[in-house]
Formats: sequence, C-alpha cells, structure tokens
Amino acid sequence: MDAVPLEQSLPKASYVDHDEFIREREAVLLPSWFCVGRTESVLAPGDYLTADVVGESIIVVCQSGGTLAAFYNLCRHRGSRLVPSQVSEPAANAGRSGCFERSIRCPYHGWTYGLDGILQAAPFLPEVRHYRQALGLHQVRVAEWGGFVFVRLEPGSGDGDLLADWLGEIPARIARYGLADLRGGQRLLYEVAASWKVILENYNECYHCGPVHPELCDLVPAFRRGGGDLDWDAGIPHRDGAYTFTLTGTTSRAPFPGLSPQDKERHRGELVLPNLMLSLSADHVVAFTVWPRSAQHTTVVCDFLFHPAEIAAAGFDPSDAVEFWDLVNRQDWAICEQVQDGMRSRRFSVGYLAPMEQPSADVGRFVTSKLQGP
Repeated sequence: MDAVPLEQSLPKASYVDHDEFIREREAVLLPSWFCVGRTESVLAPGDYLTADVVGESIIVVCQSGGTLAAFYNLCRHRGSRLVPSQVSEPAANAGRSGCFERSIRCPYHGWTYGLDGILQAAPFLPEVRHYRQALGLHQVRVAEWGGFVFVRLEPGSGDGDLLADWLGEIPARIARYGLADLRGGQRLLYEVAASWKVILENYNECYHCGPVHPELCDLVPAFRRGGGDLDWDAGIPHRDGAYTFTLTGTTSRAPFPGLSPQDKERHRGELVLPNLMLSLSADHVVAFTVWPRSAQHTTVVCDFLFHPAEIAAAGFDPSDAVEFWDLVNRQDWAICEQVQDGMRSRRFSVGYLAPMEQPSADVGRFVTSKLQGP
C-alpha cells in the first residue's frame, strides 16, 4: 500500500497513555517556561499567587523591591504546604491570590521565611540560624512578559534559557497591543476531557472552523476556507462592518491606543508553547492558560483583558465579548472531547495532518524535540 501523503500526528500513546504523560511532564512541561498568571496579582510587596504546574505547587511573590521571586510551595522543615493546596488551583482568584505581610510563615510549626525565601526563624531551634541559607525555600525560575508571569521548574536543554529567547518573535509581532498595561475584566473556567495537546492543536488550525464554528465563520468568512490561505502575521479580516470578536462584530469599547488602522479591523492569534494561547481583538485580548492535569484531562482558564480606562468607565460591561467567546470555547471543547474519545479506540494509532494544519504540527514537533533532548 502506498504511504499516505500527509504528515502524521503524534502517536496514540502521546494523547491517552498515563506513562507517556509522566514522561512529557518531566521532559516537556517542567523544563518549559510555563505561564501561571498575570502580574496584576503580584504588584505590591508581599502579594503572591500560587499555581499547580502539572502537580507541583509553586508560589510567586512580589519582593520589597518590586521584583518577583518564585518557590516551591513547600516548607523545608516537614514538607507542609505554606499555602493550602486548594488555593493553588489556577482559577482560585481572578485578581490577587493573597498577601504575605512581611514574611512567609509555615502553618504547621511556624518556620518563617523572608520574601526572598531565606529562613528567618525556627521556633525553639536557635542553632538553626547558622543554616538559614541552606534551609531556604527551593527556588523556581520566574520571569515576566506582557503582564504574564512565567515559571520554569527544571533547566531546559539550552534553547530558550531566557524567557525572551523562548518567546522569539512573538513580542515584536503584537507589541502594539500593550499587553502589560491591560487588566482582567472577567474569567471563565473550563474542565475539558481531552489532552492538552489536542487543545493546543485545535487552537492552532482553522481547518475545523467551518464545521464547528458557524457563528465565528459568519464573523470571519475567511475561516470557512479551511485556513490554508490565512496570513496570521497580517491579521485576519472580519466581515464588512465588523471589527471585533462579539456576536455583532462591534462594541462600545474603544480600540487599544497605539494600534495601526489594520490592527483595528483584523484579528490576530498567537500560541506560546506550552500553555498560553492569545487571541487579540482591537478592544480586548483573550488569554487562555492551559493546565494539563492528566493524559486525558485539562483545565483551561480564559481571561478577558481590557484597557484600564475601559474597565474604569461607567457602565463597563464585557458580556458582549464573554458571551461570544463562551459559545466558541464550548464548541471547541466539545469537539476536542470527541477527538479524545475517538483516540481511545483500539483502531486508532496515529492521525494525519492536512497542509493547512501545519501550525498544529508545531505542537507535535515541540513535544518530540523536548522528548529527544539536545
């Protein structure tokens, strides 16, 4: 039989197998720059956010000088969580997760750490003061871009050692949107019975848009053509009279300052591997953080970002964007769950990628490259 002239997807095990998920956790996810939230949660000294990064709970805290530090959510004494694990869920709070007054105190025996992670005090153990550095909190690398906080729990293979290197050309492509200045206006949370890779691959192609998203295709007719001729760098035009992602294609919100005339009429999208998906309209940005939970379960947090002047305006109402995106999101998650369900079949071994799905192939190439190592 002749070989099928289409690129193959990742193999079945990559989407459904627990052991393969654990292998990817160690080789792909933990060594990557993983997006855990927005800097607006950690602006003042003592502000912190917590997150569960593929089973590892971490704390990001703002230090006295305004810089960020990150640590494992783990007391060095007996291993207690410094912040209860239920607060470590990514969607626990849309704003601040909390604020340490001047230090981080373990609730179990009172061991206390500075915002720099160094041990300050251990009750009734005066001799421990000689080992404050050695008994400091386990550090995690942290960096920020565009108002997003990223952590890296394990060293990588040399590529993207700095966050700026990891991001590549993405910041330059969308600099005019002023992401760092935006603020959260609403949050949606979804539990999706699908692999994190199925979700990213679905986001990164529009071959499915015609069958799955009739309302989206009414707004952006070019999506009906399968996505093969889309120029994301130039932005995707809306139908006549429309310029943003709402049910009407219009809104009362002003476009972001600094956008070009083309930006004000087109839609853009970016995927920051491994877990940040950005969709950019003239008046709002939707940021999806993707949280792998198991081989076949993913949490998706959907944050709606607006200009602070619009949020402060009387009568601010994000519902036009939120309702449209919730409709599109649920269509996506439903089809992703159907794909995941089908992949469990004994007859499924590998999928095929059409030419217009090449952006989706980037997900598989990324995973494969990390698994193979340098």
